[in-house]
Amino acid sequence: MANGFGSMFIGVAGLQSSQNALNVTSNNLANLDTTGYVRQSVLFADRDYVTFNTTAAISNQQSGLGVTIGDVVHSRDVFLDRLYRTESSRQSFYASTSEALTEVQNYYQELEGQAFQDALTDFWGSFQELYNYPEDSVYQNLVIQKAQLFTSRSSAVYSGLKSYQYNINSQISDDIDQVNELGKTISELNLQIQKIEAGNIETAMTLRDARDLALDELASLVDISYKEEVNGVVRVSVEGNEFVNENGYYKVEKQTDKATGFVTPYWSHLSDPDKGEYTYLFNFNRDISTENKNDMGEIKALVLARGDKVANYKDILGVDGKTYDDTTGMSVMLRAEAQMDQLFHGIATAINDILCPNTEASNYITGLTGNGSVTMTDADGNTYTVTANTKILDADKCAVGSDGKLPPQELFTRLGTERYTEVSYTDPASGETKTYYLYNEEDPADTTKQYTMGSTSVNSALITDETLLPHLRQNGDVDQSLMATLAAVWDKESLTVNPNDTKAYSFKDYYAAMIGEVATYGNVYNSTATNLSQTVQSVDNQRQQVIGVSSDEELTYMIKYQNAYNASSRFINVINEMIEHLITQLG
Repeated sequence: MANGFGSMFIGVAGLQSSQNALNVTSNNLANLDTTGYVRQSVLFADRDYVTFNTTAAISNQQSGLGVTIGDVVHSRDVFLDRLYRTESSRQSFYASTSEALTEVQNYYQELEGQAFQDALTDFWGSFQELYNYPEDSVYQNLVIQKAQLFTSRSSAVYSGLKSYQYNINSQISDDIDQVNELGKTISELNLQIQKIEAGNIETAMTLRDARDLALDELASLVDISYKEEVNGVVRVSVEGNEFVNENGYYKVEKQTDKATGFVTPYWSHLSDPDKGEYTYLFNFNRDISTENKNDMGEIKALVLARGDKVANYKDILGVDGKTYDDTTGMSVMLRAEAQMDQLFHGIATAINDILCPNTEASNYITGLTGNGSVTMTDADGNTYTVTANTKILDADKCAVGSDGKLPPQELFTRLGTERYTEVSYTDPASGETKTYYLYNEEDPADTTKQYTMGSTSVNSALITDETLLPHLRQNGDVDQSLMATLAAVWDKESLTVNPNDTKAYSFKDYYAAMIGEVATYGNVYNSTATNLSQTVQSVDNQRQQVIGVSSDEELTYMIKYQNAYNASSRFINVINEMIEHLITQLG
């Protein structure tokens, strides 16, 4: 009788185990399309054994108590997870940079359905027409109109680049918020998992799924490393600094630049803003490369692409206006803005310098050499110290407009600065007082004193009266040589795109070279991002083979467990009938 009831217990154990296995399979099927869900697998094990005789010569005489579920396995491959997160982080870096380059190329080539290059070509063409008919106000007006169109389109492209730069800044801010939210989520899940698994009885599988999903999302935003402790807590580091531990997480704060509004992420617990001491999230002192293993994370790519300011030609040209200064680094937007402004600045200053030529003061003031200087005075009594190399209007060689006045009108004017300051100087030797026109130099620290797209417009005096455009010699004759010089300036090779491309380009060719450089960079980053995307997809496919739920496979298991359940049920029925027979017939 005892063996009969023991057999009944074995059947019940099989019934219970099959039912639990069916529950696990049903749970898998119910979460077939749940993001981040990891398949659970049942492992069966023997129940305890009852020992009848320990003195047997060969082995103990034992009777098994049936089957039980030894464990429900959370199917993950930690190596594939780590590889997936690493490649995902790199792919996000290159994809974000590629997207920024694509936007720049769009702004360069198209503006309201019309290519910017058309405005540049039309502007050049207007000078060819002026060369043929320099005294005709129709063609003078054409130059002014095309100059306005060129200026407005240049400004629109430049404004578009700045607008996209601020869009990137907003995205950076949102991503920083997301990083902090993910840090909070991981920290909270750590505590919940720790509580549930503290007794070593239950595994917090659903919570672990949510935590792993958070780690996947975090890896796409920043470069992370992580390690799970024996207590189930995952410690996470971001860019080499601790981010999440068993006590919580360290918040990433935003430093906002007062001038630009650009945000820069920094570590709150490692910084002292009151003292102006910041430990920034990213270290850009090292070159960003695959070899250095730091080309990772969307936020880093966005910060690099945005840059730390709104650039102009001064970020390419040195203080002397000639030496290439690659301060833009890897920034997509800074490079684009600086190169675009360099083109505008080159055209504006080249034309202005032909219409209003300058020379050194020593060429007009006798005895002004070496380190010597003289003092000149303007109409308001302000004094100016003039040295030998101070620039002044070359009054003897410049052309004039229809009014015949000096100084002549420049085509492009700075919004905050006149081209010349009229001053007087009395020669101590002869006692003669003469008028000079001091050139107001461009100030590297003040954009209102620069011929930059943000502070330059077409001369309003020329818009009112186009005949004031310099085209006459001071004796009233048409200055045909001036017209030839203006027409030829477009073919003068004077601009260099970058230090890696030492070829000098004309204004006409510079724009094409600039577009070509952006396209080249875009193709490189897009190709890298595409290749990495394929790698990420391949690794994820391998992960899904481990963690993914297959409806066909789960249905196969369900049939197997149903059959096992039915078999256990029939086994119990047989034992039941046997016991009933023994009790009723043999009792």
